[in-house]
Amino acid sequence: MKNSVFSNCGMCSVRCPIRVETTDGRVTWIEGNPNIPGMEGSLCARGSAGIALLYDFERPQYPMIRTGPRGSGQFKRVSWDEAFSFIAEKVKDLQSKYGKKTVALVDRGAGLFGEIQRLIVRGMGSPNYFNHDDFCRKNVDLAYQTLLGYGRPEVGYDWTNTNHIVLYGRNAIEALGVREVNNIVKALENGAKLTYIDVRASKTATKATKYLQIRPGTDYALNLALINVILKENLFDRDFVDRFVTGLPELENFIKPYTAEWAEKETGIPAHEIVSLARQLGADKPRVILYPGWFAARYMDAFYFARSVIILNALLGSIEQKGGLILAKSPKEVGAKGLNSLLERIPAPEEKRVEAEEGKGFLYDGAGHILHLFRAIKTGQPYSVKALFVVRYDPFAGITLKDIEEILNGLELLVTIDTNYSATSWYADVILPESTYLERDDIIGMQRGAKPAFVMRRRAVNPIYDTKGRWEIVKGILSAYGAGEYLPFETIEELWNYQLEGTGVKIEDFNKTGQVALCKDAKIYSRDELKFKTPSGKIEILSGKMAERDVPYFLDPITPAKPNTDEGEFRLVFGRMAVHTHVQTHNNKYLNEIVPENELWINSEVAKKLGIKNGDIVEVSSEDFSGKIKAKVTPFIHPEAVFMYRGFENEVPWKTRSYGKGLNEGRLLRGAFDRMAHGSHTGALFENFVRVKKV
Repeated sequence: MKNSVFSNCGMCSVRCPIRVETTDGRVTWIEGNPNIPGMEGSLCARGSAGIALLYDFERPQYPMIRTGPRGSGQFKRVSWDEAFSFIAEKVKDLQSKYGKKTVALVDRGAGLFGEIQRLIVRGMGSPNYFNHDDFCRKNVDLAYQTLLGYGRPEVGYDWTNTNHIVLYGRNAIEALGVREVNNIVKALENGAKLTYIDVRASKTATKATKYLQIRPGTDYALNLALINVILKENLFDRDFVDRFVTGLPELENFIKPYTAEWAEKETGIPAHEIVSLARQLGADKPRVILYPGWFAARYMDAFYFARSVIILNALLGSIEQKGGLILAKSPKEVGAKGLNSLLERIPAPEEKRVEAEEGKGFLYDGAGHILHLFRAIKTGQPYSVKALFVVRYDPFAGITLKDIEEILNGLELLVTIDTNYSATSWYADVILPESTYLERDDIIGMQRGAKPAFVMRRRAVNPIYDTKGRWEIVKGILSAYGAGEYLPFETIEELWNYQLEGTGVKIEDFNKTGQVALCKDAKIYSRDELKFKTPSGKIEILSGKMAERDVPYFLDPITPAKPNTDEGEFRLVFGRMAVHTHVQTHNNKYLNEIVPENELWINSEVAKKLGIKNGDIVEVSSEDFSGKIKAKVTPFIHPEAVFMYRGFENEVPWKTRSYGKGLNEGRLLRGAFDRMAHGSHTGALFENFVRVKKV
């Protein structure tokens, strides 16, 4: 018997809408939801390989409690009730010693369905919720908040109708949100320009109208020069700036020294190219998109770089503009009622989150800074964090062995909830196996945008192993802890009905496409209607949020240190590829066959001096770690940098297909997790040098 269900992919954080086909209770086909504009039935390699994840016997199949030393791989199978009881008793014991706030949870990010796991720490009375955005997009989020009052999830991009796209190392073609890529390609087909700026020529660079190779660590310097030219030559959108931008005189005074000629010396990009780009953007405004990116935890000035990107968009009038940046509308703004919150059922903790105890000089928002969490676990300051829940995230896969050891020394309870075995679960006290996205129902999500919608993920098949959906796991933990009243629902339908109560939307309304739009037409405010979520209602270059936290409005650029390439020293950079998702998919049967290990990109001229040929095995080393990897010798990377795709060299022997293959970039980042970016205290992961030599 054939059946199909509309759902959402779970193979990466984009969560593309999908249609899943089953035959006699077995998933036989997955495709992009054909009813959703931009998807057109398409799906990436990772999404297509969801079937392999579902039927993989090398994923967690039942709850386990550790019986041997951490890292020994010694676990015993237990029932769900036993696992829940073990966790609850341990948490209560730790809280009796260290207080409610000794419990923390870190996940990959809230996203469409992420509110549910936050109930764990809230229900236990702790304020300590964190996500991985310190190592991803938090600089962009904080930059938007300081300037517009909106967070990063509240800003979308009208790729299809734009005239000019500028991407800074955002390798969109490989990072691969399907709708984003399809719409960028449509824009190019319609005649839009794409300027791509990166230390290496990625696949996105091959699609660009212009590729500008930039010296590592100088993106911020480039943007200051672009602002300089745009203001000096009156290339900005005067009407928009006069109406909506405050702090322009201070900005003009700050950028005076940062000319195109100055930036050429910093970035290696010729001054005439910088001037040309500024003039093209001025001619193409307001339908331009300068994209601040997702992975913004690169350099120490990354927060100020993100602010400079948004300021450029503001100067060019591209905000709340067709073909530009579109502000997400709340249900109320389109005449609808939003979902009922699960989190708000629980009283907010009175105590402060870890970084809120640390004083001023940096910004923070709704999710805590994970670097502050790591420090609290290691040192016990400003207070002890002894119990850690990790949900759909693998922090130990991307940090040094020394950091792992110090974190483990500070923890007395480590619980992982995931669909994969992870480096973190290898050291965990309890492993709780989550059903894959094809086997589970999730809470209803809110899709933000100019046309907001409710989104439902429905299971296509019943769980194959002894696994549970995330809401069921959260319910089990809270019930065992004695806080079951915060999630009293017995079925997912009861939970959905609670979320939908008062909205006028019913469960069956999702049957047709998997989504329910809250308005008929996309809503974009005219300039006469537009108002931002700042105290002034305008874009605040002199941010009140920054003043309140004693964070400087501007940062003078610092020339980045130069590695000694003659001695085989390079700045290490890394990124994503189309086939794999961070560290999650390398053991996937299908995807592992396509790309089983990574390579090290190294500039051909420098490689020649070091006697390294394409395909040679090289040793890459930091102060306390070294590993071997195959060299990819190419002219298409800056001489000061080496690059690798991230997430390889799996160290969990249970995952046999990927075990030990390639090289893990995280192990080479000595000192990176004690380093906090200016103004934001996020990670700065491209500030490490490594040595490379032929084996």
